[in-house]
Amino acid sequence: MKYAEMTAVELKNLSREETLIVLPIAEVEQHGPHMPTGTDEIICTAVAEKVEECLQEKLVLLPTLWLGASQHHLRWGATLTSRVENYETLLCEICESLLNDGFRRVMILNGHGGNIGPMQISLRRLQVDFTNCQLMAASYWSIAEEEIAAVMEGECKTVGHACEAETSLMMYLRPELVDESQLKNCDDYKLDMLEGIYFCNDMFQRTSQGATGRPDLASATKGKELFSRIVSRLTEVFRRVQVLPLPE
Repeated sequence: MKYAEMTAVELKNLSREETLIVLPIAEVEQHGPHMPTGTDEIICTAVAEKVEECLQEKLVLLPTLWLGASQHHLRWGATLTSRVENYETLLCEICESLLNDGFRRVMILNGHGGNIGPMQISLRRLQVDFTNCQLMAASYWSIAEEEIAAVMEGECKTVGHACEAETSLMMYLRPELVDESQLKNCDDYKLDMLEGIYFCNDMFQRTSQGATGRPDLASATKGKELFSRIVSRLTEVFRRVQVLPLPE
């Protein structure tokens, strides 16, 4: 069930207690020399739509919010962003529209690293007024962490930025948008966590090419395997949270 394709009557007839509303969020930003700016939106939307196919009549999928929090990419150019404080409020207002309509299970499904902090804070803000609702948020890679790690060849075993994982997924989903002649080893990036300390550097300071990891190890075959594993894991987890007892 896709929210934007349903009538007001159809939406009104949905169970407010049992229906899981999923809001995919992403970003349009630079993804190094080999990937399109819409990478996060393309991947997150594809994953969300496939999960929705698997959970029909239990899950309502909202349109993907392509605008995200990406001020830390601005010095590379080719980036569209919202200020962090504005983005938090935007997420709150979208979710409030659903919660004020009676829905009690809302999941934000994220596809961009810069959105993690804002999405968590937005739910904290909402929870004060909606204590009887199940408010959830996760990046697709955090749910499917083990599944992704099992496929990666490079030292980085998770989703970075224009990395082995993202590049593989795009080579499977939209191969015509990947410039394979520009695939390089981008493993010289600086970590944002060191000795348990978070270092707030932007991507211009952290990377030499605007990308991380080993996109040169990417392949469409790897992307197909990643996509299948991610969708399977998310479907399993969403099926569970859809029946969790609601907060008192």
